[in-house]
Amino acid sequence: MSQQLPFFITMPHSGEEIPKQCDWLQNLPEEILMCDVDRYIDVLYQPAIDKLKIRSEKTKWHRYAVDLNRIPTDIDESSVIGHKNPKGMFDRGYHWVVTTKNDILMKKPISENLHHELTDLIYAPFHKVVCAQFEYFKSKNQKNIFHLDAHSMPSLGTKMHKDPGQLRADVVVSDSLGKSCDPRFRDIVISAYVTAGFKVGYNWPYVGGRLTEHYGRPDLGQHAIQVELNRALYMNEETKKINSNHVEIQNKIEKALIKIQIDLASIL
Repeated sequence: MSQQLPFFITMPHSGEEIPKQCDWLQNLPEEILMCDVDRYIDVLYQPAIDKLKIRSEKTKWHRYAVDLNRIPTDIDESSVIGHKNPKGMFDRGYHWVVTTKNDILMKKPISENLHHELTDLIYAPFHKVVCAQFEYFKSKNQKNIFHLDAHSMPSLGTKMHKDPGQLRADVVVSDSLGKSCDPRFRDIVISAYVTAGFKVGYNWPYVGGRLTEHYGRPDLGQHAIQVELNRALYMNEETKKINSNHVEIQNKIEKALIKIQIDLASIL
């Protein structure tokens, strides 16, 4: 069943490799370097993805170098030399200048040439594959394709978030405020994670990113949704190390993905 379903998963923020060009990220303490990485999301999802034969894509590259849930114009004069956008407009944009805990990552902006070099290295290949996923299913005469974009989030909002100090749900499902997918897909995803045993929030404090915004085109039969997983469920947020609870979370994710497959099959 899974091979026939027009459903795929992306994990754009789980990569940890730093390009050699990004010298500003070299030798940073782990607690800073891993502050906003979706560490272990691939570890949590991959067993179920493999078992259920779900098509997927992830990157090996660190999001601070290029954030795949942004677009190349999400830059400012603090990240790229001479850019017209004012300093601070995209502190946590395409190239991260500061972490969500306000630790400095970039002390000076990079050149426009390096910006384009990193785009060719990281951004273009990933998005080429995402586009290819949609095209693959369209070539199979599928009129509707469903895309789940998997992320993780801190258990508490920081001062840099919309919800500073607020304790978050286990899972937050986002659909660009109802624009990125058919409501039936939204309901299927929410129901699947609830049934699997997660407490689920909707469109708060996240409403979706550039991936859901760009690829979520229900008018074209493209349905994209973002799923954020609370890091406290499976890791120590201070040390950034995985804990034994991750096996339980892996099992819950598998249950959620199985239910999504079953429910999607019923509406196709």
